[in-house]
Amino acid sequence: MIRPRSMSFLQRMCSYAMVLIMALGAAVPAQGARIKDIVEIEGIRDNQLIGYGLIVGLNGTGDSLNNAPFTRQSLQAMLERLGVNTRGAVLRTANVAAVMVTANLPAFATQGSRIDVNVAALGDAGSLQGGTLLVTPLQGADGEIYAIAQGSVLINGFAAAGDGASIVSGVPTTGRISSGALVEREIPFVLADQEYLRLSLRNPDLTTARRIALAINNLIGMPAAIPTDPATVQLRLPKNFNGSIVDLLTDIEQLVIVPDQPARIVVDENSGIIVMGSEVRVSTVAVAQANLTVTITENPSVSQPAPFSDGETVVIPGTDIDLFSDEFNLAVVPASVSLQELVNGLNALGIGPRDMISILQAIKAAGALQAEIEVL
Repeated sequence: MIRPRSMSFLQRMCSYAMVLIMALGAAVPAQGARIKDIVEIEGIRDNQLIGYGLIVGLNGTGDSLNNAPFTRQSLQAMLERLGVNTRGAVLRTANVAAVMVTANLPAFATQGSRIDVNVAALGDAGSLQGGTLLVTPLQGADGEIYAIAQGSVLINGFAAAGDGASIVSGVPTTGRISSGALVEREIPFVLADQEYLRLSLRNPDLTTARRIALAINNLIGMPAAIPTDPATVQLRLPKNFNGSIVDLLTDIEQLVIVPDQPARIVVDENSGIIVMGSEVRVSTVAVAQANLTVTITENPSVSQPAPFSDGETVVIPGTDIDLFSDEFNLAVVPASVSLQELVNGLNALGIGPRDMISILQAIKAAGALQAEIEVL
């Protein structure tokens, strides 16, 4: 009597252990992502800069001064600042080009640090190869100057031409200057002094925002994060937290959560690209599709006049038109299929991406597609 009871107890314990192991395995997030990879932190952002400058040293591929009066005016103004008077003179140089200079000022960039800049021709210059950008102030949206750019331009393409032919590879009228700008003004923002910050989700979603807040609160042990809307999580520094907001952000940015997303299908009709989310589901629906092929063949014939007559030889057009239709039977797509099953079912119809786009739109119109279709 004791042995059977002992065996039953061991069996129950093994069953409980298996259930516990399965539950723990199911609790592990299969597609988790770090918080730092799915949110933007308030105050940590780039700022766009823009400027207007001149590139010199071009090998005859610069702006035509007659066609680009702004280049001529800028060149004259620059020479006058350097003590050279060119008012009234006829300038015929083709080695100068007016360009727009753009850059991104990283967050917390300090005075004296360097950033990369991009240049793009503004006039009719043929190429910026071999050019040097002269001192160009870069200003922000507030009109203040934050950086000064200067340096040699590197382009990704080239242009070559002869008397009878020319070739262009890439875009030779745009270029980049690595570390080509010096930061002259810092943006006043002290992150360590903040007590409240907002985390902005890159892909807004109510479930994801709540999961982020729960993960942060579970780590700290008190309510420090509150989801205010699908795109924002309000973060407050606890009073008894041992550290600043920087320490808190360092602790929470490594937390792993499973982002949620709505069921969505993104299609690009121009290129035929289709992207489906993992949450896409369909109800039971039957789909049929037929391809119609039209073949047009030209078979002209020649008609000649009789001998010793005044007629002319003429060409008589002849056109053959054939129609071919590929008929397919109805294919049934069952309800609540997975993404892989949906793709396999549509591929079984033997259709291309563009026809698949039309089928997806038709299934959506029939009310059998539980997903949003976004057309680019």
